[in-house]
Amino acid sequence: GYFSFLNNFSHLVLSDPLLKTIEALGFDTPSEIQQQAIPQLLRGDRDFIGLAQTGTGKTAAFGLPLLQQIDPEQAHTQALILAPTRELGQQIAQQMELFSKHISGIRMLAVYGGASIQTQLRTLRKPVHLLIATPGRLIDLMERGAVQLDQLRFVILDEADEMLNFGFKEDIDRILRDSPDSKRTWLFSATLSADLKHIVDSFMDDPFEVRLSRSNKANVNIEH
Repeated sequence: GYFSFLNNFSHLVLSDPLLKTIEALGFDTPSEIQQQAIPQLLRGDRDFIGLAQTGTGKTAAFGLPLLQQIDPEQAHTQALILAPTRELGQQIAQQMELFSKHISGIRMLAVYGGASIQTQLRTLRKPVHLLIATPGRLIDLMERGAVQLDQLRFVILDEADEMLNFGFKEDIDRILRDSPDSKRTWLFSATLSADLKHIVDSFMDDPFEVRLSRSNKANVNIEH
């Protein structure tokens, strides 16, 4: 019932609107990555590396603390989530829409290749608080002056190893270089390759690291 739910998620100090959403979505017990990441990410004061497979509930692990730290009053892009593929971008966007159901005023947009850039350019005329993007399309929009990263507070690299496998290394370097040094970078990946270590060493500052044990099989008893 409600009580056990409260014991499980409320000790993660999430705001009431987020707890309301989590309850409505029927999330019962935080997954391991959620338990370890959420309290750390809510503090918003450190870079973060989460080594976890797909399907471990990591979108909520970074999405919930991220939403809590976006200020709808500030009309500029505060957070960027980078994903390797259009499919993953769409999936993250859908989940973020669900998570933000009880928070008013957060504008988010997912941009990726294969969709009309004209439509994306039109939508970007109004400020977007949270941008979900594939690296190639984001660079394209930056070059057209449609996206400003100068006030970015958070960058999340999801499936970071996949992004490198797809050849986005230079794009990621450029995005991280062109955004403020003061931003927090949260990196999620199944593995930590040499190329990824290079990104960590170049752009991240004393990151807090969470490693899920391999034996922690994804999706065994997770309903969401």
